[in-house]
Formats: sequence, structure tokens, C-alpha cells
Amino acid sequence: MSYVPNTQEEQQAMLERLGLSSLEDLLTPVPAEVRLPEALDLPSALPEPDLKRLMIRMAAKNKSLDTNISFLGAGTYDRSIPSVVPHLQKRSEFVTSYTPYQPEVSQGMLQATYEFQTMVCQVTGMDIANASLYDGSTAVVEAVLMALGPGGRGEIVMSAGVDPQYRRVLQTYAFSRGFTLKEVSIENGVTSLEDLKASVNKNTAAVVIQQPNFFGCLEDMQAIEPIAHQGKTLFVSVITEPASLAALATPGMYNADIAVGEMMSFGNTMSYGGPALGFIASKQKFMRLLPGRLVGQTIEEGPSKQTGYVLTLQTREQHIRRERATSNICTNQSLLAVGATIYLAALGKQGFRELGELCLQKSHYAFRQITAIPGFTAAFNGPFFDEFVIKSPVSIQKLEQAFEQADIIGGYPLGESYAGMDDCMLFCVTETRTKEDIDTLVNVLKEVQA
Repeated sequence: MSYVPNTQEEQQAMLERLGLSSLEDLLTPVPAEVRLPEALDLPSALPEPDLKRLMIRMAAKNKSLDTNISFLGAGTYDRSIPSVVPHLQKRSEFVTSYTPYQPEVSQGMLQATYEFQTMVCQVTGMDIANASLYDGSTAVVEAVLMALGPGGRGEIVMSAGVDPQYRRVLQTYAFSRGFTLKEVSIENGVTSLEDLKASVNKNTAAVVIQQPNFFGCLEDMQAIEPIAHQGKTLFVSVITEPASLAALATPGMYNADIAVGEMMSFGNTMSYGGPALGFIASKQKFMRLLPGRLVGQTIEEGPSKQTGYVLTLQTREQHIRRERATSNICTNQSLLAVGATIYLAALGKQGFRELGELCLQKSHYAFRQITAIPGFTAAFNGPFFDEFVIKSPVSIQKLEQAFEQADIIGGYPLGESYAGMDDCMLFCVTETRTKEDIDTLVNVLKEVQA
């Protein structure tokens, strides 16, 4: 890159400082199987107008929710977003990912963040929440690090029903931080209570359970709670489909210590899976262990007594004593948090309740229609919210081809993440799907089976 001051002499100086003789030596740690054996065979550069036309033609091949019906969930959900949300969220005052360090000039942003924290507490039933985290997977990591911190324990028990990507992220941290990750098996779509009992011991720092789990099944959190709390172990609840909080018992109701998860679908588009909006909330006694920042409300000194908003708590070790930091998060997802706040405010309590009811009604209608087709059966027989697993009599590849021809974005093929489930697909039906959408899906399945 000609605009970067990186001459041959400077390159050589850097290599000598690293004790290397060539750029090839610099790439030695990269595994050979992921390296290109030769330079990319790229075409000649195009003039800007020609390049724009090429990109437009390529973009036209994309499948969008404007022209396709989606039954794909698995952690990212198609939501109906009121027009007021992007209209307010995209105001220039809000377009930043940072929490303000100068409260005297950032009262609007701080108040929006404070309202986000308040709403997270309201929908989860927890005592306190922070200003947001990167995404659901790293929120799980932060909860685990909170649990590992105080007691010196070195083991985490996690259900196999937790999102596979979340589990992989946590495995990466387990490798680097040196703690043990123990996985609890699934029985009929939910966490095996017997296996869970056998897995929890005096070295267990936390039990991590997703509700609803990755298969869409509802875990018996009331039965899990006393097992999870054996020997002062912390109980972590993971929520990847936040609309479920409108219909199910909240983490606060079943005595979870920490609630974490994903809220991207509240007021923010799917956007190819990101950026995301992680959240974390906990009981009051864990306030000093929470990562990131907490915005608080106060009263101004003097006769005016105006309400003001400030950064009440932030882990300053990230800035001045990084080796003692409780977390590696340095900013957050403020813009997306603003979107979620506007979304929940626009819905209100009644609208939020109706959101949950619509998801329940439409998903169960779809489930009944699909399982009425000969050969298509429910993989599990337990209750669910808006996702369910169907066993297919034909190959998943054949299903996906039929969906593509019908402009349908099908469900998630579970064989990619779970052994023995190559014939299973996870379908999601949110409030955005109409009866006509569902009937179209059912007709395609009937044609494939015929």
C-alpha cells in the first residue's frame, strides 16, 4: 500500500528487531494448510464506474428478507421493527459505540443507556444490568469469568443445549484461561438432570443453561436451580431469543444469579448476523464483579436539584492496571442498545406481551401443520416457544434446494452442530410470519415428500 510508510529499509529494521530474516519467517506460525501456496490470480483493476456496475450485479444475487420468507432463527431473529426505531436511533447524537466519559456534555446518551439498563432489569427480573456487551457469546464468557473470579474454583458445567457457537467461544477462553469446561448431555431435547447432578461438584464455579435452549425446547429451570446452587455454585441463565421473556418465567423468577444473552433482535436488523447486542444482568451482590460500565442516576447539587446521569461504575483496571482487569471489554454496543431501548419503549408492556403471544401462536400453528405431513415428525415432544426441531424423511440438502426455488430461507440444519441429527432441521416462526407464509412452507414440504 503506497500510502503506508513501509519501505524496504523499515521492513528490514522491524524484522531484525523481531529476530527474523524474512517476511516468510514472520508467517511461520500460520499453519501450512490455511496458507495460499501462491499469489492470488486477480484480474486487472477496473475504472470506478465499471467497478460499481460489477458490484451492483453481484449484490443482486443476494437473498434478502424483502423477497424471501425466513424460518431461520438459531440465535438471530427476524423481528418487526417499528419505523420510529431507526428514525430516532440514527440521529447523529446517538451514532457512536462508546459510553461517554464527559457526562456534563452527554446527558442524552447517558440517559438512553440508563433506560436500556432499566429495561434489561425489567424484562429479566434481575437487580442490575450494565451498559451492554459485544454479543451473546462473549456475554456468556463474562458471566463465567465473574463466577471464576472470587472463589478459586476452576470448573464450569454447561449444557449441550447452549448455542454451539457460544460453547465454542467459551472453549477458546477455557483453553487460554486454564479452566475446565464440562458438558452436560441432552435427553429428549433438554438438559439431563441426572447428568447435571453428577457433573456438579465442589470445584464447580457455575452452571450455564440456555432458556429456551438451542433446540427451542423449554428447560425446567425450577428443577435445575437447586442442582445448580449446590455448594454455592452460581446459576447462569442464557437467553438468545429475548422475545421469550415476554411469555416465560424470567431469570429472576427462577433465582438465576446472572442472566446473559443476545438482544440484537430488539430494534436492530439481522444484518447477516451482526453487529450484535450482548447483555448481562445479575443480582445486586455481584455488582462489583460486573464487566464494562454502569450508568447511574443522581441529583445535581445546588438549588435546581436537576436529575443527572453519570458513569457510576467502570472497571478502571482496563485503563491503568490491565493485568488486574475483570474483563476485556473496553467499549460496548451503545448504538444497538439505544435501538433496543426505543423498540421496547415503542412496544410498551402490553405490546411486549403481545409479541410473546404472537410468537407462541404462530410457531405452534406451523408445528401442527408440519407434523401433520406424513414423514415429518417432531424430534422432541416437550414444550417450546418459537423454535422447534423437525425430523425430515428426505435429505436436508433436498429440503434446502426446494426452499431456495420457492424463495424460502429454511431452518438451521442441526447436523452441522450435533452428531446423529443429520435429518433434523430447526425451524423458527416469529411474529413476522403470516399464515400465508407458513402455508407456503407447508406446501413446499408436501411437494418434497410427494
